[in-house]
Amino acid sequence: MAKFIVVFLSILLGLFTLEMLAPVQASVIQPFTAALATLSAALITPFDSDVLAYGRVISHTVNNFAVSIEAGCNGVEATIVLVAGVLAYPARWHFRLGAILLGFLTIQLMNIARIISLFYLGQWNIDIFTWSHLYLWPVFIMLDVLVVFVLYLRFLERQSRALA
Repeated sequence: MAKFIVVFLSILLGLFTLEMLAPVQASVIQPFTAALATLSAALITPFDSDVLAYGRVISHTVNNFAVSIEAGCNGVEATIVLVAGVLAYPARWHFRLGAILLGFLTIQLMNIARIISLFYLGQWNIDIFTWSHLYLWPVFIMLDVLVVFVLYLRFLERQSRALA
C-alpha cells in the first residue's frame, strides 16, 4: 500500500506539473477546453438555437448569459487523478490503457452534462448555479473518478481469479 501511495503521489505531482506548463496549456489544454465548449453548444443548439460558443465560452444570444470553461472545469484534473491511480496500481498495460480511456470518456460525458446544466442553472438562479458549480458538481465528478477506479480494481480482481 505504501508503494501505491508513493507512486500515485509522484505521478499526480508529475502530471499536474506537466499540465501547468505554458506550452501544454497552449497546445493541449486550451484547445481541448474550447472543443468542450463547442461540443456543449452543439448539443444544446437543437433545443435552443440562441446558443453559441466562442473559445472557452458558451453564450446565450438573447439574455447574454455566458459561462466560461476555466481550469478545473474541463475534467482534466479529474482525469489526472484517475490516470495516477490506474498507473500506480500494478496491472497489465492493456488493462491500464482501457481503464484510462473508459474513465476519460465517463469523466467527459459527466463534465458535458455539468457544463450544460450549469449554463441553464445560471440563467435560472445564480445562487443555485454557484452552489452547484462550487459544491455539487465537483463531488459528482470526483465520485465518478472513484467509481471508475473501484470498478477497474474489481475487474482486475476477476481477471486475477480467472487466471488462477
